[in-house]
Amino acid sequence: MCGIIGIYNHHRAAELATLGLFAEQHRGQESCGMAVNDGKTIRLRKKMGLVKEVFTSDKLENLKGRIAIGHVRYPTRGASSVYNSQPHVVETLSGPSYALSSNGDIINYAETREYLESKGVYFASGNDGELLLKYIVYHVEKENFTIVEAIKKLMLYVKGAFSTVLATKTEMILFRDPYGLRPMSYGKTRDGAIAVASESCALDILYMDWHKEVEPAEIIVINTDGVENIKNDPDEFRATDTDKHCIFEHIYFSRPDSINFGHKVFDVRERIGAELAKSDEGSIFPDVVVPVPDSSNFIALGYAKQKNIPFELGLIRNHYVGRTFIQPEQTIRDESVYQKFNPLPGFFDGKKVVLIDDSIVRGTTIRKLVKLIKNAGASEVHIRIGSPAVRFSCFYGIDTPTSEELIANRMSEDEIREYTGADSLKYIPLKNLMKSVKDPQNYCDACFSGDYPVK
Repeated sequence: MCGIIGIYNHHRAAELATLGLFAEQHRGQESCGMAVNDGKTIRLRKKMGLVKEVFTSDKLENLKGRIAIGHVRYPTRGASSVYNSQPHVVETLSGPSYALSSNGDIINYAETREYLESKGVYFASGNDGELLLKYIVYHVEKENFTIVEAIKKLMLYVKGAFSTVLATKTEMILFRDPYGLRPMSYGKTRDGAIAVASESCALDILYMDWHKEVEPAEIIVINTDGVENIKNDPDEFRATDTDKHCIFEHIYFSRPDSINFGHKVFDVRERIGAELAKSDEGSIFPDVVVPVPDSSNFIALGYAKQKNIPFELGLIRNHYVGRTFIQPEQTIRDESVYQKFNPLPGFFDGKKVVLIDDSIVRGTTIRKLVKLIKNAGASEVHIRIGSPAVRFSCFYGIDTPTSEELIANRMSEDEIREYTGADSLKYIPLKNLMKSVKDPQNYCDACFSGDYPVK
């Protein structure tokens, strides 16, 4: 999972892009980067680390220009290195320069790269963003396509998820894959600049006059002539007749103050909690509902409201520790659990607790949390999960491991309960999860069902 940002026609484009990237830091904490265009030169800065570490005020002084695109990354394709960080930049002998940031994954990466390499195209990384950029540049510079024609060809032959911003010395171009797998919003700031981001929360901080989502298969060209919206028919480029938005964006990845796929994320999470509660028939009589903060807060609130059980923040999260789901190494992920959460003193003494989490992927985090809460005095801990069991890997931009590493593929539900040390464990059924969104047919649930929409 990654986050993109783009700013067009602002005298402080790099500063605005930095604000947007900071708002999307939850989407990637491994590396970040920015390419800034002053009309003559595209300057690039990217490094391993967090936005506040990489884009300090002194570094921003060297990134002057009215067009800026940026990226925060956690690795899905390509090793954890600065070479695989984005944006990617191509400068041609004929003069044009291009920079690109993208969120998603390409499933026919190897085949497409082999095709481009057979045409003499060189790759410096193993990253999807570089593949997208060089596919476009090759067809523009060598095959005499326009940029829009090259993107349309890309949509026909390059398969996967991509919410993408492309910059030249004079234009900023936005495009989104035909399934709309990953979120992408754009709009106009109060002082007339155009901004694009993976999530609307990154636009809110820029004081927008308006913003809306980029449509699946839409191409938006922004230049001195204005904004041109090219609304392609998605069915021309895809195998299904419906969108396939990632349901996991609502469950975990997106910030609750974002609007993705036409839904307020916090609202969807509350409905997930309510549906989880409706599906949870049994004989437990808990004293309190406690979320695993922060992505589970609204799921737990919805559950508590539906069940009429007190909702309490019994676990305190250290916000200076990264998101454990997206840590690149298991050893770091394990250590982060203890650094990240601490129980309120005396809060759990003698209580029967419903512990709400958004998902169980590997099982290591929830196991340690159950132990933490029981050591803090809880008499019972009942785990309730706001997603079905994750049994299948995601190939569209989420770093779920191979199926052998997914705990739900190695253990039964009762075995997982025993492994975690919980007194009971229940997942939300898939049919109940899908009741939390309108038009459920427009969502990808492949990580739960194995039904992959893009092959």
